[in-house]
Amino acid sequence: MAPAAVSLERERERDVGALSALTATFDDTIRFYLNGSRVVLEDIDPEVTLLEYLRGIGLTGTKLGCGEGGCGACTVVVSQFNPTTKKIYHASVNACLAPLVSIDGKHVITVEGIGNTDSPHPAQERIAKGNGSQCGFCTPGIVMSLYALLRNNPSPNESDVEEAFDGNLCRCTGYRSILDAAQTFTSKDKGCGQATANGGSGCCMEKADGSDGEKNSGGCCMDKASLDDQPIKRFNPPGFIAYNPDTELIFPPQLKKHELRPLAFGNKRKKWYRPVTLDQLLAIKSVYPDAKIIGGSTETQIEIKFKALQYPVSVFVGDIAELRQYTFHDDHLDIGGNVVLTDLEYICEEAVQRYGHAKGQIFEAIHKQLKYFAGRQIRNVGTPAGNLVTASPISDLNPVLWAANAVLVARSESKETEIPTSQFFTGYRRTALPQDAIIASIRIPITQSKSEFFRAYKQAKRKDDDIAIVTAALRVKLDDGGVVTEANIVYGGMAAMTVAAQTAMGFLVGRRFAELETLEGTMGALGADFDLQFSVPGGMASYRKALAFSFFYRFYHDVLTNIDGQSDIVDKEAIDEIERSLSGGYEDKDTAAAYEQDVVGKSNNHAAALKQVTGEAQYTDDIPPLKNELHGCFVLSTKAHAIIKSIDYSEALEVPGVVDCIDKNDVPSPEQNRWGAPNFDEVFFAEDKVYTAGQPIAMILATSQLRAAEAARKVKIEYEELPPILSIEEAIEKESFHTYFRELKNGDTEEAFRTCDHIFSGTARIGGQEHFYLETQAALVVPKPEDGEMEIFSSTQNANETQVFAARMCGVQANKVVVRVKRLGGGFGGKETRSIQLSTALALAAKKTKRPVRYMLTREEDMVTSGQRHPFLGRWKVGVNKDGKIQALDLDVFNNAGWSFDLSAAVCERAMSHSDGCYKIPNVHIRGRLCKTNTMSNTAFRGFGGPQGMFMAETYMEEVADRLGMPVEKLREINFYKPKEKTHFNQVMNDWHVPLMYQQVLDESDYEMRRALVDQFNAAHKWRKRGLALIPTKFGISFTALFLNQAGALVHIYHDGSVLVAHGGTEMGQGLHTKMTQIAAQALQVPLDNVFISETATNTVANASSTAASASSDLNGYAIYNACQQINERLAPYREKLGPGATMKELAHAAYFDRVNLSAQGFYKTPEIGYVWGENRGKMFFYFTQGVAAAEVEVDTLTGSWTCVRADIKMDVGRSINPAIDYGQIQGAFVQGMGLFTMEESLWLRNGPMAGTLFTRGPGAYKIPGFRDIPQAFNVTLLKGVEWEELRTIQRSRGIGEPPLFLGSSVFFAIRDALKASRKQHGVEATVGRDEAGDGLLRLESPATPERIRLSCEDPIMRAARVVPKEGEKSFFVAI
Repeated sequence: MAPAAVSLERERERDVGALSALTATFDDTIRFYLNGSRVVLEDIDPEVTLLEYLRGIGLTGTKLGCGEGGCGACTVVVSQFNPTTKKIYHASVNACLAPLVSIDGKHVITVEGIGNTDSPHPAQERIAKGNGSQCGFCTPGIVMSLYALLRNNPSPNESDVEEAFDGNLCRCTGYRSILDAAQTFTSKDKGCGQATANGGSGCCMEKADGSDGEKNSGGCCMDKASLDDQPIKRFNPPGFIAYNPDTELIFPPQLKKHELRPLAFGNKRKKWYRPVTLDQLLAIKSVYPDAKIIGGSTETQIEIKFKALQYPVSVFVGDIAELRQYTFHDDHLDIGGNVVLTDLEYICEEAVQRYGHAKGQIFEAIHKQLKYFAGRQIRNVGTPAGNLVTASPISDLNPVLWAANAVLVARSESKETEIPTSQFFTGYRRTALPQDAIIASIRIPITQSKSEFFRAYKQAKRKDDDIAIVTAALRVKLDDGGVVTEANIVYGGMAAMTVAAQTAMGFLVGRRFAELETLEGTMGALGADFDLQFSVPGGMASYRKALAFSFFYRFYHDVLTNIDGQSDIVDKEAIDEIERSLSGGYEDKDTAAAYEQDVVGKSNNHAAALKQVTGEAQYTDDIPPLKNELHGCFVLSTKAHAIIKSIDYSEALEVPGVVDCIDKNDVPSPEQNRWGAPNFDEVFFAEDKVYTAGQPIAMILATSQLRAAEAARKVKIEYEELPPILSIEEAIEKESFHTYFRELKNGDTEEAFRTCDHIFSGTARIGGQEHFYLETQAALVVPKPEDGEMEIFSSTQNANETQVFAARMCGVQANKVVVRVKRLGGGFGGKETRSIQLSTALALAAKKTKRPVRYMLTREEDMVTSGQRHPFLGRWKVGVNKDGKIQALDLDVFNNAGWSFDLSAAVCERAMSHSDGCYKIPNVHIRGRLCKTNTMSNTAFRGFGGPQGMFMAETYMEEVADRLGMPVEKLREINFYKPKEKTHFNQVMNDWHVPLMYQQVLDESDYEMRRALVDQFNAAHKWRKRGLALIPTKFGISFTALFLNQAGALVHIYHDGSVLVAHGGTEMGQGLHTKMTQIAAQALQVPLDNVFISETATNTVANASSTAASASSDLNGYAIYNACQQINERLAPYREKLGPGATMKELAHAAYFDRVNLSAQGFYKTPEIGYVWGENRGKMFFYFTQGVAAAEVEVDTLTGSWTCVRADIKMDVGRSINPAIDYGQIQGAFVQGMGLFTMEESLWLRNGPMAGTLFTRGPGAYKIPGFRDIPQAFNVTLLKGVEWEELRTIQRSRGIGEPPLFLGSSVFFAIRDALKASRKQHGVEATVGRDEAGDGLLRLESPATPERIRLSCEDPIMRAARVVPKEGEKSFFVAI
């Protein structure tokens, strides 16, 4: 008879009882220091992270950016005694991941703890004064990463600084200004400039000595210099606070004496245990095998937050000193399973020094992998044991340990078990570790001195802080005859777990390594090992297979060079991976010298910079909690297209703390549930159907954000699924369009096509882009007790529509609703309309409950609900003559609007108006359509269709040039507009400077010389190719909706002479308030610090247009100027009476006593504009902001990796109001554009239970450029020495927010140039003179990801790796 089954629940209850008895003597109090003050915590909420605790006690300088440790906004420093190194270490950590239990006995330092606006820390001051903060939301985290570096290394070198920010992201600045500020802390003479650590090709002391390939173990030559003999010189810029490490917060002496005690605390929902000895841990695992072991919490916290996994019993093991030791032995290294990865880096460096290069190859490989393993914040807490047990199929470390034949020592209370790494992984996220055991240590053998070779490789979308696409570790051992006796070829990213290429390994053993047949046979065997299907989970079948081949090819030739460097078959060029050098750049600081005034034209810092670097700047969710406040959480659709059959809230409403929920039934009328002017085709809450995954269905209201989110997950919704449409191509095939059609005709295209010499056609495809503002959508609604009044604090670019829709939803007049915006942590267009969805729902909730309601979306919620840049498809036909003069353009433009209109029509119109690029085309016919799909509604994004239209233009220019056999630079020059010529929408080109700037960039960047050098480089290199591109831009400034081109302002002068300015624009990092205070100060002739802008609010400036279209400085600046002129007229008699030296205080005082009004309302509307579609008449834009950029890249065609070697940008911004602000906008826009065209890829799941949902929903899967993705030489200048005769804007300046973004495409087209050289090498080129389907013309889609780059190559390895889909087979992901 089978034994009676014991219920899992009863087993768990028994285990909990035993665990409680075992830990009865454990302490339940956490003791730590916070910014120098002692803190003792009892009654601890076990579910709270360090970030939630800090923000809960009012330390809101530390921000929540993503919740998964991927952006660095939450960075704090945790100072602690390190049991591995036996030293105090100041660890930068992600507070969003750190459990409170992890800080016992440590010193937590936040941005508030190191300085304030009155007395900033030098790191804070230099980032502020170096213009390293724009929106400021990421800034505290960046400051704390720099602070951690300085605390651990007061004299960093330039490489140390550049690497310090690998766990931080910024969406605004383009990073250059932050790096420049941080580099002021470097010791310029530390180390050899040729050292590989400093980005050089290798110091003399690092070179092989030539006898046996053994590297010199002497380190860098400069390390030999005595620091006593040559004191380090630290650069202290004039006007900056000197950095003195002796003045830093000390490590509290009491903590040096602090005795770590075992901890146990929690409640019914969750219990935490913190053992401090290995025996205590093993006893806990013995009585409760299901206990979740947590070291760095880097994976667990993500599982809790995003997968809703529950771990009722968690054990923190980060403070068990026994698990953080390491020991060197003659033939191996033992490391504790819980040694943090940062320490493992240093241990590996020590191991290489101890064993030498040949015997330390494995440790070199581990160190190499760790360098790009997540960011420093993760490496400071993550552990090798955690990495192993997580069993990620794309782990960077696990293949290395397997290939090294490392042994895992598992311990339980009853026994010790040795598990070879090769036997550890048993399936997807499954291992052979016994349930009651932990990984106590890892035994890593050394390699043999001469006959053994070991290398590791990784390829990701981004170099720093990115998960691998494919990772590999390869090892061979040879006998004296060069025959392979052992081989380990281990990959991550090729299967559901880390796997060995068994067929390839079997083929290698017994064969002479240095024979060509060995290489070819192993490559063939790898093809058998990894016979991926086109639809393989994770996608990228051809690319992943190519990487597997390429890594082995690289390894083979690396080994061959070491054993027989003179071999006929050796391919030395395949060995080295692409590396970037230290970055730098140039700005023309004298750009405004010719027109600089007392205030305007000066490079003043961002007005709030010091507040932002010190954490004092307040954002929406930083507003202190209000009495009776509730938290909202959306219930979102999980289906892309479905009928809602039923909704059951009962279980959700039972969650403790839940107060209520709202849905469509709480909206007074169906009309009030609709929004999205002018079509009103979107609903706040789903009615009978859902049209996209992420569509709001309801909102849960609870007393905390955690409880609201928990309850939202418990809402049960039954769907009847309908077929979704996701991509543009699918929408075209099924004729799924929104009711919209636009046409732009000029000239006679049919006649031009009949008479021109050549007709070429093609397509241009560009993907979308996530805004990834660091502050997600956030709002707080406060109802008032009278007349239906309410106050809305919102992170929005559009206070006016926020007011309009909240009033409409609540059934009150707009005058009862006040919307207030202090600042945004980034916007980029994503908060122009999509913020209204959140604030209006909260307004309804506040009205219903009569309580304040707050909600800041999680990063995941934001990405699935808020829309993106529109993907576009252009189908073009171009007529051109033999001389290169373009005669006609016929273009069909399609954008993926998503499920509703939003702003898609205006985005399409701007794309159509910019699809001429900078080129005069006499005959044009363009048609625009909006694809209706089941994705989130796509929306405004910096450029608003302009970059997509110009991308189509530059695509046809590139391809036509290839077909003509003409350099594309020449084709561009031939077709440039000339001054006073008309565009295809009949606008005259005034103040046209693109041809001039094109020539200046050619000259200043030495473009022709570098073109010759690039050609030489490409001829000499097989796997490395360089490319150059020179791209112009013109961007029309004005809202295309005429009525939006207006602005108001309110200026008050007070008795003391201070000036308060209000205008309709919102500050989102672009420096608008800074420029506006400069305009007011100049107009009123007062010092800049006399002028203040408090906020943007609907009760000071009514009916304001959204802050968008790069027109806010023009519109609001003139409105402020208008108000100041009115006041100046009233003050004129007093200036005359009191003399030119009179202060504003004296003038205001005198005027006030004469009862003169010292307030004025200003107004401005853009003159002359007003375009009529269909008739093709009227002026569409007030003017064009123009620019030119040259970019040079180097591509590793074996892997698809690349680096931007140099970028030279020149912008015509007219007479700059503030050059420092403009430079920041140019650099930030360029890098954001570079991300759009090369890196940022949004993907949807095609099949399975989450079919039709967004896959790239956080920084783990969606990659924006990081600090080390920017151009190595990043040069920016502004056009000067010209007259702007027709420019009639405020101060004759030009809008700058959006125009530079398209110049990031210069990197894309430079990559294309490099790829053409690679393809030509293998006999693949475009046919000249005619269109020929399937020939060698390179059609490259945007973004040019490493995958697309590699797949565009035509070398034999890539050809062998191509995976052909079977009939009907489709890829795993959908690119919409």
